[in-house]
Amino acid sequence: MKLKKGFGKINYLQDLLIKKQISCFELTEKYLKSAKTVNKTINAYVKITEEVAFETAKKVDDKISKNIRLKPLEGIPMSLKDNILTKNIETTCCSNMLRGYIPNYDATVWSILKAQNAVLLGKTNMDEFAMGCDCKTSCFGPTKNPYDLDKVPGGSSGGSAAAVCADISIYSLGTDTGGSIRQPSSYCGVVGLKPTYGAISKYGVVDFADSLDCVGPIASTTEDIAVIYDSLFQRNQKGNISSIENKSIFTFDALNRDISGIKIGLPKQCFISLEKDVENAINEAIKIYKDLGVEFIELDMPIISYALSIYYALATSEAVNDFSKYDGIQMGNRTKEYINGVDKIAQNRASGFGNEVKRRLLLGTYILNSNEGKKYLEKSQKIRKLIAESFDCAFEMCDVILTPTVSNTASKQDFVPKDQMQSYISDICTVPANMAKIPAVSIPCGFDSEKMPIGMQLIGNKFEEALLLNVAHKFELASEYEFLLNNEVFASL
Repeated sequence: MKLKKGFGKINYLQDLLIKKQISCFELTEKYLKSAKTVNKTINAYVKITEEVAFETAKKVDDKISKNIRLKPLEGIPMSLKDNILTKNIETTCCSNMLRGYIPNYDATVWSILKAQNAVLLGKTNMDEFAMGCDCKTSCFGPTKNPYDLDKVPGGSSGGSAAAVCADISIYSLGTDTGGSIRQPSSYCGVVGLKPTYGAISKYGVVDFADSLDCVGPIASTTEDIAVIYDSLFQRNQKGNISSIENKSIFTFDALNRDISGIKIGLPKQCFISLEKDVENAINEAIKIYKDLGVEFIELDMPIISYALSIYYALATSEAVNDFSKYDGIQMGNRTKEYINGVDKIAQNRASGFGNEVKRRLLLGTYILNSNEGKKYLEKSQKIRKLIAESFDCAFEMCDVILTPTVSNTASKQDFVPKDQMQSYISDICTVPANMAKIPAVSIPCGFDSEKMPIGMQLIGNKFEEALLLNVAHKFELASEYEFLLNNEVFASL
């Protein structure tokens, strides 16, 4: 089966289930078989939950046999990033620190999906504790990009993006602290949404930096993203600060609204030092929007140029506090060889954490415990407020903001940066939205000369996901690009 342009897999598959053209058990069996086979090559999953998946599939088939109406995500094979707690299923954050950790409760997002009988295929690979940009810091080994196995899928939600790209998961939930949903979505040619901070509960999701972390969906199309977002949007859940001032809960209903007359802002600070293929793809996307009646205005937002620099001060200092519990005594890896109590903790952390986590925790510790670091942190907090105010001003002039998701396409697996900041630079266009706590989505908009996907980012005002996804959906319908890789499972349905 070839998916109709702009239309999602979720509603299509549910229609097959309801019409009894395929059973949920059969659908699950096909995806599990494919996942096991493909995963040997791309390493997108760190755990495949076959027993859980089949158990859920039987429940769905029982409902269908009784002609009971299915919920929006019921019976759809999906996956979860391995920092989302799953009761009685190992959750490791792809770190030796948490190997063998079995949570005794579910994260709110998984609790919601479980209540809808979402079919969990497994937990996806990620950069250790969500710290990384290429999905190479996992203790389970790197994930490969399905478009080119020699390239990275991006990070930290690289396993989720790769699984959706390779169609061994219809959709996946990832987390985004500074671009960790959008950047891998760009590299893998899929759609990834970082929602408004607090729109989706992160209770039961392992923290990296609490004031920046967001849970969001990755899927093949914006239609699927809308269905997932509408199902997960919650008010006043545990650990959730969802505002009741949101303007539209049901984004799916807004997907086909006319966008002529919409104003899209182009911040010139995000169009510097782009790879030529990325620049060309974004310019072509702008032409498509102009044909749809969109008006463009140039924005000057100099303060967002500081977002990446202050991000590492804010995120790492928050991580130090969040990670204090991983000492091998309260929880986490426990070494057998130590001299005394203090050395025991040191050895537990030294053997439990990988190099990237250690690097960021050391930076955060310096910032929190040195006079210079404290001054830098205080200044970073002030700049963060100015970034949010800059977006407030921008949205008085435009409805949506457009940027490249990343200034480049996926790098080689063996790429070694000249210095550490070179590896972080890919987040330069994505971090500002986290700073301002506003929604942003990455959608595919073209290919480079090596046939690797290029992503375009759309940023909206707080709780404007409905408008944001509609603008993205209109581009999908109007563009000529086909991003879905051939997959025998979906093609056979």
